[in-house]
Amino acid sequence: MTKLTSLHSLLAQSNAEALLLRRVSSFAWATEGAASYVNTAATEGAASLVITREKCYLATNNIEAPRLQAEEKLAEQGWEFVVSPWATPLKGLNELLTGKTFISDVPFGNGKDVSAELARLRAHLTPAEGQRLRELGRLCADSITAAAQALQPGMTEYEIAALLGGEAQKRGLQPIVNLVATDGRGYRHPLPTAKKLEKYALLVLSSRQRGLVCSVSRMVHFGKIPAELERKIRAAAQVNAAFIAHSRPGATLGRLLEIGQTAYAGAGFPGEWQHHHQGGVIGYEPREYIATPGGTDVLAAGQALAWNPTVQGAKMEDTILLGETSNEIVTSTPLWPVEMVEVPGFPPVPCALALEM
Repeated sequence: MTKLTSLHSLLAQSNAEALLLRRVSSFAWATEGAASYVNTAATEGAASLVITREKCYLATNNIEAPRLQAEEKLAEQGWEFVVSPWATPLKGLNELLTGKTFISDVPFGNGKDVSAELARLRAHLTPAEGQRLRELGRLCADSITAAAQALQPGMTEYEIAALLGGEAQKRGLQPIVNLVATDGRGYRHPLPTAKKLEKYALLVLSSRQRGLVCSVSRMVHFGKIPAELERKIRAAAQVNAAFIAHSRPGATLGRLLEIGQTAYAGAGFPGEWQHHHQGGVIGYEPREYIATPGGTDVLAAGQALAWNPTVQGAKMEDTILLGETSNEIVTSTPLWPVEMVEVPGFPPVPCALALEM
């Protein structure tokens, strides 16, 4: 089923005349990777797509239209441009939707919000998108490796984030999540600060390329790793391996969360899962949707996931691609030591531990 066919089916199911896509992620998904944003932190772009049963429109302003036509080549894809003056950028879009019953991926006017349904559509990657994700994973892994090799005690978290972001940008990636924690900053989402690295650093990267997003986290320690930190790292590895091994087509996210909860308890940290979401399906968002208690979303081959178990300062995170017969970790980093973690009933799962420098 093509993407356009899927969108037409959503229109029919919703008894709507038009579908509005304003999210940066939805725009990229529908256009095979085109960029609609100017502000890289924006959820909604400077161009929108409107799909009816008869036509496909691209509504934007006269600033963005030339690039979208010349560089993204969207007219060649069949999108009919509706261009508004920059002073009234939504004029053409509003005219397209006036008098129509429509659905939307964001709250907009009288449109019905179908953002959850669209996230599920985006999450089913085509074979071509799977190949793009593999390349993106390799580049993310190379970026975090290069940044780690350049670390020096005394660097601030700001400087480390600059290294990590710079390595991603050099490879044509957009670092949309760039987190750094050093020595004792055990926050689950550690925004970089002026704190200086002494011995331990956690690097977290989610990068975007042509719309797709890939996530990876790695730990670095200068000198011998303390026993207590080592215990937490290996506990996180046990949970990570359980998540990855059991993430097979047909499994539900709710059941996988239960498996993770059991793994936390078995590793000596019961209840640790309550301090942070554990990850979920990745695609055109850092997480299209996450695993929640009782979640009924069913995994399918071709989807990608990023689990991110944490144990009080230790974190595991890789992006995996689900295959028909096995999973593929697309963010492997050969520089890091790997533990092959046993999971009953499955092949051992490679988990990157902390890198001793």
